[in-house]
Amino acid sequence: MAARQRLGVGIIGAGNISSQYLKAMRAFPVLDIRGIADMRPDVAERKAAEFGVKAASVEALLADPSVEILVNLTIPRAHVAVGLRAIAAGKHVYSEKPIGVNFAEARTLVAAARKKGVRIGSAPDTFLGGSHQQARAVVDSGKLGTIIGGTASFGVPGHEYWHPDPAFYYDVGGGPVLDMGPYYITDLVNLLGPVKAVQAMSLTPAKQRPIRSEPKKGQMMPVKVFTHVTGTLQFASGALVQVSLSFDVPKHTHKPLEIYGTEASMQVPDPNMFGGEVKIARPRAEDWDDVPVKIPYADANYRSLGVADMAYAILNDRPHRCSGDLALHVLEVMEAFETASKSGQIVRIKTKVERPAPMTDSLKRGKIA
Repeated sequence: MAARQRLGVGIIGAGNISSQYLKAMRAFPVLDIRGIADMRPDVAERKAAEFGVKAASVEALLADPSVEILVNLTIPRAHVAVGLRAIAAGKHVYSEKPIGVNFAEARTLVAAARKKGVRIGSAPDTFLGGSHQQARAVVDSGKLGTIIGGTASFGVPGHEYWHPDPAFYYDVGGGPVLDMGPYYITDLVNLLGPVKAVQAMSLTPAKQRPIRSEPKKGQMMPVKVFTHVTGTLQFASGALVQVSLSFDVPKHTHKPLEIYGTEASMQVPDPNMFGGEVKIARPRAEDWDDVPVKIPYADANYRSLGVADMAYAILNDRPHRCSGDLALHVLEVMEAFETASKSGQIVRIKTKVERPAPMTDSLKRGKIA
């Protein structure tokens, strides 16, 4: 009997991010899209028509035996509830980030998957992109020496300048840490390993913010989260990384990620993207040297690469890289920013996770397998 080469995929959630997933999934023949559902059937039907897939109800997708992986693209506050329903139906689940809005709730999701014998995965998968995997290869080669520290910087004036309905970014489950932190912290864990402790301070400069984009321009949004967060991550390796995540920065010139070793420093591109420039510089160098990016998946938006890797992992009986354990560790770290900010104390991280295997371990002729 020939080995299986495809897995059936169902998508729940037909919002903005679903277009990126549906477009990117075309690059991965291992993913057989069986349908898309949304609590608003008309939205699912429009999205299905746009991408030439079938619209279905949530109940139909959960009951469909041909759907083996459920991709959960609902709003963050619904990630755990929808994920638990999919697990109960015997589906593997891949969730959009974050895996949950709080650690305790998300831990029940991971535990339920383990008990049911299905896999749980979660975005972000951008750290699987060619540029970030090239940066990982630099770290693993030892060219940087012993990693001492680094910086992670994200700052924008706020999503109200561009998003058509930005209020949820400022509601419980929103804020720059849960919104953008997954990209930065996941990439740092990919590069440096697990986080050991978190120290942080945070601000909420405005309790209400005006929407500046159409169609709700001028409406006021309540702000229920910290919108300017700074802190330090101590990694199990001993490295210390300074982190700044903010919706209150008009403009800045900081690089998204820099890693500092005893032998060289490295610039890592935006962890919200799959590609970008990787550069290194040795002590007293006049300029940065480019690191050629030779690893695939750096030339486009491959948002679903993590789903494809999970499908191949299921078919080949190996661990998948965007694992529930990784996402849970990152969520605990993100939650620690708030805990540390409110208590003024260093928060020790309890979860432990191994760095995901580098993509070069399973790349064959430019394809994951």
